[in-house]
Amino acid sequence: MELSCASCAARNRVPAKRLLDKAKCAQCKTPLLPLSRPVALASAQDFEELVRDSALPVLVDFWAAWCGPCRMVAPEMEKLARDRSERVLVAKVDTEALPTVAQRFNIRSIPTMILFRGGAEARRLSGAMPAAEISRQLEL
Repeated sequence: MELSCASCAARNRVPAKRLLDKAKCAQCKTPLLPLSRPVALASAQDFEELVRDSALPVLVDFWAAWCGPCRMVAPEMEKLARDRSERVLVAKVDTEALPTVAQRFNIRSIPTMILFRGGAEARRLSGAMPAAEISRQLEL
């Protein structure tokens, strides 16, 4: 999967199974990990790799740019990514850009958050809510 460097915005390819390792940006050498912000998944292949190979549970936010509640949840997902970076990896799937992924998981309303453990769906939650409530309901 590709990660953007927070410092220089360079794209860096990092295998999902190595997300607990220490990785640095190839361009500016700034540490890329731990991930303290949501990862925007660019392809179905990146989604598959992340959910299948991540050593941490993966919380995926299914959203769309036109969705008001999704825009309200975005900063809450940022908080979760920052505050729980050692326990969960937060990712985002734009349902407009990756409709096959959304269809595969029967996403009917957004925002929908799905927690994956060991490559399988563990819990699901829909609707806009604060980070603390998301964490409580998904048992993060």
